[in-house]
Amino acid sequence: LFHTSVSDWFNNEIGAPTKVQEQAWPEIQRQQHTLISAPTGSGKTLAAFLAIIDQMVKQGLAGKLEDKTLVVYVSPLKALSNDIHKNLQVPLQGIKKQLESLSHAPVDIRVALRTGDTTSSQRTSMYRNPPHILVTTPESLYLLLTSMNGRKMLKSVQTLIIDEIHAILESKRGSHLALSVERLEQLTEKSLTRIGLSATQKPIKQVADFLTGSKPCKIIDTGHHRQMDIAIEVTASPLEAVMSNEVWTEIYQRLQELIEAHDTTLIFVNTRRLAERMAHRLTESMGSNFITAHHGSMSKEQRLDAEQKLKSGQLKALIATASMELGIDIGNVDLVCQMGSPR
Repeated sequence: LFHTSVSDWFNNEIGAPTKVQEQAWPEIQRQQHTLISAPTGSGKTLAAFLAIIDQMVKQGLAGKLEDKTLVVYVSPLKALSNDIHKNLQVPLQGIKKQLESLSHAPVDIRVALRTGDTTSSQRTSMYRNPPHILVTTPESLYLLLTSMNGRKMLKSVQTLIIDEIHAILESKRGSHLALSVERLEQLTEKSLTRIGLSATQKPIKQVADFLTGSKPCKIIDTGHHRQMDIAIEVTASPLEAVMSNEVWTEIYQRLQELIEAHDTTLIFVNTRRLAERMAHRLTESMGSNFITAHHGSMSKEQRLDAEQKLKSGQLKALIATASMELGIDIGNVDLVCQMGSPR
């Protein structure tokens, strides 16, 4: 299916394609609207992107790759956008090296990130030198569609990828994104090819209709059965509407036992205040190098630092709000705790 440089990189670095990749690539090459439903870790990202990258490589080698934005990738979380932006550099750099080894001219495929954390100077640079792949959030896509420079940049887009589509399907945020997608469709010179990435959903046809507005869509649903190890724990002291220090002491002692018994623990809480309080308390007993918090009120630099430490295995535990919950490549986490009733 692919140019030699692309297939060689994939074979050398990844190996055999997953079932979902084998099914998705031909459909995307035919510019079919495609919904990919599969669990995290099944290669959904490359299932969506590799056929598109291959097309850009072929265009670049033929001297036909223009300096225009061709792909918009939308994810519901800044952290997930950061993750994808970074992870795309791996195949792009690997393919560039393969092109060099085959004595081909280099093909420069640019990727840029546009979220609420993007500085004004970065945005200005993006307008002057548009990326081929734009990674963004639903809210930032909306803002781009309302600005003159943003609309000019988006006019050339040919492919739209919406990740974790199930997470926003039934919310006001999803309705807002659906309007932005139709506005983008009206703006672009060519009809958009829409690609959705989703966890397993039922009925999956409704997810496809949300993606395409009831236009024909190829549904790739690999399904999965994952063995779960789930436990509910309560304290020996009685739980009250306002928990006593005695209860909190028990909770912290139990969490410390669990953290020490595992490689990396991800702890979800429902409020930013509790994330900070819990991180502070566990840091006092376990040391500042092993525990940290992650939530939307932290600065971009603090969040990125926490994410990188988690992935590299430097942290024993990360206490997070919903800012870390959707499909993010979080490395070797072998225990997840939810404090209280999950939202």
